[in-house]
Amino acid sequence: MDMKLKVVQLNWTEDCNIIVGQSHFIKTVEDIFEIMSGYVPNAEYGLAFSEASGPCLIRTAGNNKTLLKEAEKCALDVGAGHSFYLIMKGCFPINILNQIKACQEVCRIFCATANPLQIITGETEQGKGILGVIDGFSPKGVEDEKEKKERHTLLRTFNYKG
Repeated sequence: MDMKLKVVQLNWTEDCNIIVGQSHFIKTVEDIFEIMSGYVPNAEYGLAFSEASGPCLIRTAGNNKTLLKEAEKCALDVGAGHSFYLIMKGCFPINILNQIKACQEVCRIFCATANPLQIITGETEQGKGILGVIDGFSPKGVEDEKEKKERHTLLRTFNYKG
């Protein structure tokens, strides 16, 4: 059996974040919709889920047509069954990541990022799957005391630390 490796560059609206994950059931679409509505009701988002059996459709939900189309394009470009792409504006993944991880259909989260993102896929005769991600860029060094202080201040600016 042969496998083809491919790198897929994902694109979405600037100043948005994306969560890419794997889930096992189409109920994921409604459950993530409820999570977004309940935990970050003012956020805008688009969600696409690639069904892996039956009609193998991309199932969608969202409240922003542009983000919805971008999530659909991510799902189509990657082409991996049982993967989902949640693009969000007006919130950060940290605001909902634990709730999404606790969703009973969600098997794993590959990434949650605003960085440039590449998805590494494998393809066999059966279909495609996500093998991993390249999230952002490689490190350029180690932070010094000044940069530690900047990180410390930034987290408090965002009210993530007291």
